[in-house]
Amino acid sequence: MANKFHQQHVLITGAARGIGYEIALQFAQQGAIISLVDYHAENLAMAVKALELLGNPVHSYAIDISNRSSVFEMVKQAEAIQPIDILINNAGIAAEKAFLNIEAEEWDQILAINITGMFHVSQAVCRYMATRKKGVVVNMASKNGLDGEFGYTHYNVSKGGVIMLTKTMALELAHLGIRVNAVCPGYIQTPMSMEIDPPEFTEKFVQQYIPLNRPGKVAEIAPIFLFLAGEESSFITGQVIIADGGQLAGQKPGMELLNKIQL
Repeated sequence: MANKFHQQHVLITGAARGIGYEIALQFAQQGAIISLVDYHAENLAMAVKALELLGNPVHSYAIDISNRSSVFEMVKQAEAIQPIDILINNAGIAAEKAFLNIEAEEWDQILAINITGMFHVSQAVCRYMATRKKGVVVNMASKNGLDGEFGYTHYNVSKGGVIMLTKTMALELAHLGIRVNAVCPGYIQTPMSMEIDPPEFTEKFVQQYIPLNRPGKVAEIAPIFLFLAGEESSFITGQVIIADGGQLAGQKPGMELLNKIQL
């Protein structure tokens, strides 16, 4: 349905590229007023320029969401434009490092963005939503928050925290008319994942772990956020939606087993 989010104000963190940008694009295509938040000012400017071509208002804030005072000032400015109807907490970073080799600074950096920053933004926005007794929050979690991955201790822990933050927010905010849910993507090809993983790793990972035999696409994840933000999900809160190509369903069968059970 075109213009499903007509004139609704959607604030999206980590929106300059990847899944965040795709979410912003799809909301804008449905008539939403968009506020983009990202740490990378240059990428943010390019995202704004592209979204403005759709003809809807686009606002942007280049801030570090781990800085609480910056977050609260940004939200104040965004609210002054128009009350925020929907918050998409997408900002996040990842790094590969063996558990025994993670330095304190590296641990702090991942958690500061992925969970503490999400807390800051959520609290700032939800304090306004609570006064209106209305609002929707959708958090970016990860398959890694449910079933960790070797070499990503700090990332796994941060995404597990996002899931529990989501559930607790949903419990505490439901009586205020605010719904809170999370999306757990599996292996999705994004600019960040492609910077971390060489093509040969991706191919082997898919062959070994993903039943659908391919990585996901950003355009397949964004609609889940729109669904959870819309009226179709008005009785859904505190839930985690997994989109991982079947990875968490169980152990992927090898060719020997597939050949054995062919009809």
